[in-house]
Amino acid sequence: MKLASFKIKSSGKATIGVVLADGGYLDLHGATNGELPARMIDFLELGESAMARARAVAAQAALGRSNVIPANDVELQAPVPRPGKIMHTSCNFPAHLSELTTWKEPEWQSHNWGEFHFEHPTGFLEAPSSVVPTGASVQVPHFTKQLDYEIEVGIIIGKKAFRVSPEEALNYVAGLTIFNDLSARDIQAREHSNKVILLGKSFDGSCPLGPHLVTLDEVGDVNNLAMVLTLNGEERQSSNTGNVIYKIADMVSWWSNITLEPGDVITSGSPPGVIAGRKDASYLKGGDRIDCNVEKLGTLTTFIVE
Repeated sequence: MKLASFKIKSSGKATIGVVLADGGYLDLHGATNGELPARMIDFLELGESAMARARAVAAQAALGRSNVIPANDVELQAPVPRPGKIMHTSCNFPAHLSELTTWKEPEWQSHNWGEFHFEHPTGFLEAPSSVVPTGASVQVPHFTKQLDYEIEVGIIIGKKAFRVSPEEALNYVAGLTIFNDLSARDIQAREHSNKVILLGKSFDGSCPLGPHLVTLDEVGDVNNLAMVLTLNGEERQSSNTGNVIYKIADMVSWWSNITLEPGDVITSGSPPGVIAGRKDASYLKGGDRIDCNVEKLGTLTTFIVE
């Protein structure tokens, strides 16, 4: 099942719904006369009973068109427009870590990247206010000259998790989505030199997320999903969710040492191919279009504007 948060253009109503096979969106709040909530976090907090109810209502909708909104009347929001927490996993693709060791910025090299060894997932928190949906126009922040992209998978938590094992971790995942980690590399390098990360990863618009929340039964093998990012139609990143140090279940288990709650997002880390790792580094500018495609999850599109 594919779930979405969206605004109905004709009425201005913000709601959640199921993405139907014909491209329409079933308004779950309207179809259940308010039984199911209009916010994704509230829906996820209801647990499996809400998921089962959504599936049943969607099956009925396939026979009629009541409360089905055509795609051209839908303005997509991020699946979880305002997550409680965004747990960003760093350097989970070995090839991405290798390419970053070539970056010559002095602040970056002060880390001695070649000596890095991870005994467990590492990362940082990102600001929930930085989330934007697919199709968003993101301004180049005035404080950076090095705006970069990173395709990642977003893991959306479905129920409260605390110290769960890798074997049971996927039972706490509502579904997956796509995440584009927009980074101000020059700011990030300076922050790295002080052993912190904040503005370089959490500025407004730095976390495009979407287009939908895809439940695990529809995804299948979460550790074998093709990932491709294109910049203005040119392929820049191409990998697979299997090419990581820590699998999705490992990351959910590790990060559950902090209590995870419905709607929280964990990111997978990014494969190689970022601008910072290229010899001809030409950073993002106004007019650029980034398309992040992950198998079974769809495409997340971001437009860069000055």
